[in-house]
Amino acid sequence: MWKPEELLPYRLGGLLYTPALNHTAAGKIKSKAYPRLTAAAFCLEDSIQDSALPQAEQTLVKTLTSLGEAAERPLLFVRVRTPRHLERVHRLLGSREEVLTGYILPKFDLSNGGAYAELLEKYNAGRSAPLYMMPILESRMVARPDSRASVLMRVKEVIDSVRALTLNVRVGGNDFCNLYGLRRSVGQTIYQIGVIRDILMDILRVFSSDYVVSGPVWEYFGTDSVAAWAEGLRAELALDRLNGFIGKTAIHPAQLPLIYEGMQVDREDYEDALEILGWKEGDFGVSKSAGGTRMNEVKCHNRWAERICKLAQVYGVRPETGKEKENENLYV
Repeated sequence: MWKPEELLPYRLGGLLYTPALNHTAAGKIKSKAYPRLTAAAFCLEDSIQDSALPQAEQTLVKTLTSLGEAAERPLLFVRVRTPRHLERVHRLLGSREEVLTGYILPKFDLSNGGAYAELLEKYNAGRSAPLYMMPILESRMVARPDSRASVLMRVKEVIDSVRALTLNVRVGGNDFCNLYGLRRSVGQTIYQIGVIRDILMDILRVFSSDYVVSGPVWEYFGTDSVAAWAEGLRAELALDRLNGFIGKTAIHPAQLPLIYEGMQVDREDYEDALEILGWKEGDFGVSKSAGGTRMNEVKCHNRWAERICKLAQVYGVRPETGKEKENENLYV
């Protein structure tokens, strides 16, 4: 129904972060050791101490060299530190950059956004496939309440200038929490932290009508999928979906199946979405839902229906039994 490039922003699912110092990452990715891995990010920023950065960069080169030999691999990204660091990593990777889907650009705001965008345009010249950017909105400049609306609109202008190269927009929940010395517990969602919720809602107001916006990281994990960490993640995923976030940053492989499951769509939503997108011409623009319990209005629910069908095409429809639907096509 949609072109691959139209679905690509939806294919990230749970973006698994790992420090670029991780020597085992390539082997585990190639052996498909992580169920439901759709996208991976090698971090050279907050997860790496300054003194270890050169070592992390060399490990990254080895990792991408190894993954370049893989027949199948998830979407791959590198998180850099600054525009100048992006230039350094670009030179360091050389031809290995071809295996990347793109770069993750932290603390993206008016102080660095133009430089980042200019570099991505430059690096895309002559490439056979796009090298995307994923800006992260997480800086103090973005958080400030007195100027937030103006800053976000101006940041959007920068991102709009390279819209074709912007895969999605991300938010830094932990960075925003750090500005205020806050942290949610395993039994709370980020939406219960009022000052952070307000920032996230403002970002969604500005960006979600034009871009896929990914939800903030959930920092709890474990081995038991019915433990408190898992229930907390499910609760936050439900609120992510309700508010317009698509996908989520993951910091542990155990989170990936839950995020993937959370991206699947309900059967009734899917049936209603199909009806709305296939609306037959006639006098009426409203009808009863597939389940007979709500109203479908073609003019008001069209964009919702498109989003539901895109998610269904990538992640499937949630089985009514509650068991996760099998889908072998997990790698791009």
